[in-house]
Amino acid sequence: FNNQLVKVLVENEMLQDKVTDELLAAVSDRGYAGVNIDFEYVLPESRVRYAEFIGKLRTKMNRNGYRVSVAVAPKISDSQKGLLVEGIDYALLGENADAVFLMTYEWGYTYGPPMAVAPLDKVREVVEYAVSRIPAGKLILGIPNYGYDWPLPYEKGITRARTVGNAEAAGIAAENGAVIEYARMSQAPWFTYKKSGIEHVVWFEDPRSVEAKWNLVKEYELAGAWYWNLMRIFRANWLMMGSEQTGEKDGLEKQGI
Repeated sequence: FNNQLVKVLVENEMLQDKVTDELLAAVSDRGYAGVNIDFEYVLPESRVRYAEFIGKLRTKMNRNGYRVSVAVAPKISDSQKGLLVEGIDYALLGENADAVFLMTYEWGYTYGPPMAVAPLDKVREVVEYAVSRIPAGKLILGIPNYGYDWPLPYEKGITRARTVGNAEAAGIAAENGAVIEYARMSQAPWFTYKKSGIEHVVWFEDPRSVEAKWNLVKEYELAGAWYWNLMRIFRANWLMMGSEQTGEKDGLEKQGI
């Protein structure tokens, strides 16, 4: 998350050799299948060298039987502005990595206004752009395993949402007698409730919203999907994934990722 450190790394061949050697040793010692690189806020001037560093790491890892994937912020055009995306070149990173993990979440976030964490219409835009720059068989769709609880009214710069697990969110709705609604465009569940005199709105994920995202994986023939993160219990997700409708196997297994 420090773009100056990334700049130093990608401009120093000796440092790259040291870092890639250490990563290879760590992967080997710990029995991992490979390494995932998530450098954020990459400077625009580091764009090409960052992709080249990924390629250098991949060459070393592949020689030893390991794979390299890279996580990228959601992007919908080559000219998109913003600290998260200007130094991220989908095409170059797609060429240099074995797989690309799309971080398709955080539209709704701690400091932002209440909305779905991963609205399907927004996620689809990212996928459509991504498949135009990277082979679909290298793309892994990010699915959030959490939601947010916002106190109301929302005040920009003041309101701070609390992170909640999906099962926790459903529990809050049940405890407060809230009716869970489902937003058609966002393909995401939400509800409102009142506690200690304060109104709240909660956006989260449920089997319907997760299935909608998996349907994107199938529609665009992506390699598979990944979850951020697996630290919160969401049993309904695993039951849904085991059904014939969603499919028992995904591209991650096929790709060996």
